[in-house]
Amino acid sequence: MKQRCPWCGTDPLYVAYHDTEWGVPCHDDKVLFEFLVLEAAQAGLSWITVLRKRENYRRAFAGFDAQKIARFGDKDVARLMADAGIIRNRLKIDSTISNAQVVCDMHDKGETLDHLMWQFVDHQPLVNQWQNMGDVPASTPTAEAMSKALKKRGFRFVGPTVIYAHMQATGMVNDHLVSCHRHMSVR
Repeated sequence: MKQRCPWCGTDPLYVAYHDTEWGVPCHDDKVLFEFLVLEAAQAGLSWITVLRKRENYRRAFAGFDAQKIARFGDKDVARLMADAGIIRNRLKIDSTISNAQVVCDMHDKGETLDHLMWQFVDHQPLVNQWQNMGDVPASTPTAEAMSKALKKRGFRFVGPTVIYAHMQATGMVNDHLVSCHRHMSVR
């Protein structure tokens, strides 16, 4: 039987996410934006709650197309607030729209989320050697620095804890426990 990080438990959706996505280095701006949206939505909730709503988020938020989301208006916000398939938090919905606008502004200037975020880890995943889940931090000085840089650009719902979870999910940091079968494979 494969050893896994204990946080994913036995839920098939969670196990599949752990085994195929979490911690895999990602350099695709659209996917980086998707995880920024999902991690912000997760704030104050469990990740499995958001993971179960992920397909609904894809549908509701135009496949995480920042250009389309940046043009969302009052009708779209009303539609999203009525959508039981997503987390109906007005601040989180508004931040997704404004964050999409920031991403579009970056792209218009020839900048990418990939470069902006990965520069904080010198464009190489940080590989940790955690033995126990209790060793894994909720945030790090690197996540704090990235959070400040994102906020300075106008991003919202990007506190250090959200950003560290984003770094873990998108492989900027490898926080698979050393006993996990994925630790070596995502290096």
